[in-house]
Amino acid sequence: MDGYIGRQAERREFAELLKKKTASLVTCQGRRRIGKSRFIEECAAAADLFLSFIGLPPREGITKQEQLNSFSGHLAKQTAAPSVLLPDWPTAFQLLASQLPAKGSVVVLLDEISWMAIGDKDFAGHLKTAWDQLFSKVPGLTLVLCGSVSSWIEENILNSTGFVGRCSWQFHLKPLPLAE
Repeated sequence: MDGYIGRQAERREFAELLKKKTASLVTCQGRRRIGKSRFIEECAAAADLFLSFIGLPPREGITKQEQLNSFSGHLAKQTAAPSVLLPDWPTAFQLLASQLPAKGSVVVLLDEISWMAIGDKDFAGHLKTAWDQLFSKVPGLTLVLCGSVSSWIEENILNSTGFVGRCSWQFHLKPLPLAE
């Protein structure tokens, strides 16, 4: 993490997650432009594999299919998976899980997750099912759910009965102190 300044406590905690032999579900919140994605990228540099997905920004008329197409494109660029037309999020999560190695440390970042959920009121439920049936069974996986819309993460993940007891770490990045 040469050249990366600050967030020492959070970096140590993330490093501990990467040492685990079991899967970890993590939420990362913070205001826009605070450095959430960069922080995860820096921490993930120590992993054997890092996959990053970002939702398309909200705009009038954006559809679930556009979000799925973007996800498919990101997956194809980062793995051996072909870019395919994904019919739904369960299929997307299955395809992602099929590309994860059986050994080693892996960080998967679902960035701006509230944007990914646009057009699918059951997105969080699909993600919970994918966690239970697929992702939680991948040794060494750290699945990071990140976003600027903290209320979406709180409502759909942290305060959801479906995710109770599943999050290994919840953190909120604050602005760096002036000295840093």
